[in-house]
Amino acid sequence: MRSRRAVAEINVVPYIDVMLVLLVIFMATAPLLMQGVEVDLPKADSSPVSDSDAEPLIVSIDAEARLYLNLGASDDQALSIETVKQRVATVLKRNPEKAVMVWGDAAVPYGEVVVLMSELQDAGAPSVGLVTEAPVGR
Repeated sequence: MRSRRAVAEINVVPYIDVMLVLLVIFMATAPLLMQGVEVDLPKADSSPVSDSDAEPLIVSIDAEARLYLNLGASDDQALSIETVKQRVATVLKRNPEKAVMVWGDAAVPYGEVVVLMSELQDAGAPSVGLVTEAPVGR
């Protein structure tokens, strides 16, 4: 009598599971690898943002590229970019969900606003919003 030999079969189900897990990991990390500053530009007809009742952290930049921060009694005093970054980082450590907004003068060079937004993200702001006025007549 002949004995039956076991036929070796490869179970591919675990390999499919591993591939799906890797696919999910790559899909989740791909957006994080993008370089640049995240900018949420409002549309002309959009409604105001009302995510929370808390007052946002506002960094203003005037036409001469001087920076101001709406913290405390000295919110009309010009600050250096390092001071703004340090104070924003301190506030965001206590309240990571605090919104950070930039009020930029129309005459300020675009590059100055980009540098400011990049520094705010380095300070820990997950995203930085730009504040604009509604167009006249709407």
